[in-house]
Amino acid sequence: MTDPVPSTYAYRMETPVSRPPERVVSLVPGITESLFDLNLGNRLIAITDACIYPPEGVAQLPRIGPPDKPQINRITELRPSLVIADSNLNRPEDLVALKAAGVKTWVTAPQSMADGFNLLWNLMHTFDETSMVPRIRLVEQTMDWVWRMSEIKLEQNPCRVFVPLTLTPLKTIQAGSYAQDVLRICGAVSMVAAPKESLSWEDLDASQPDMILLPIGTSSLKTDDVEQFMHLDVPAVRYNRVIPIDGTLLFWVGTRMAHALNILPGLLCP
Repeated sequence: MTDPVPSTYAYRMETPVSRPPERVVSLVPGITESLFDLNLGNRLIAITDACIYPPEGVAQLPRIGPPDKPQINRITELRPSLVIADSNLNRPEDLVALKAAGVKTWVTAPQSMADGFNLLWNLMHTFDETSMVPRIRLVEQTMDWVWRMSEIKLEQNPCRVFVPLTLTPLKTIQAGSYAQDVLRICGAVSMVAAPKESLSWEDLDASQPDMILLPIGTSSLKTDDVEQFMHLDVPAVRYNRVIPIDGTLLFWVGTRMAHALNILPGLLCP
């Protein structure tokens, strides 16, 4: 049986701190949620506008703008001992500005679920907080089991999935991305595109997807956009499988992987 989580990205990396940080700014919604789930939410002093989980945990924390345009001056004024960022989400110029201001910045870049688990282990190691080790180990074992079941499913009856990110132009997830790996682990073959490449509706029609998943909350798409796909002559439309889903299941890296592993396998072409 093949490796359940192949990854060519050398993700294990050193954090820029030599002792557990006490004042943390998170520029990544998935990491914000993960810190709370790892019993580290009390280390956070500021988060982005997109950090919405857990609701009760983030309600009182200061906000420093959206992930793609954080308030650099405000962050430096807070004097954090560590800022956690993601090169897939945050702009290079903002990361450069933080480092130029002398702010210790941990730039992560997970591109697979394996990288996501490495991130969780690295967080627990960096913060010297291991109370959630058994739970994370259990979720990691769940991923291995889900992939073994998915591998059989993919061999017998591949489920072809299209995930739109924008409609004008029509764009989808990239090859080698985290979202593509989530779909693979959970039992689907995803239609992908090169960075910045747009597709035509004819391309989508020709690909004959079995499902079309609209990621709500992590893209510009809304639930009503389901109607934009109803003109296609594809299995996804014929079998009523154009479905809005919680976009965090595909794009948030961290403890949200447990939710993805629980929900997506049963959703993908049952």
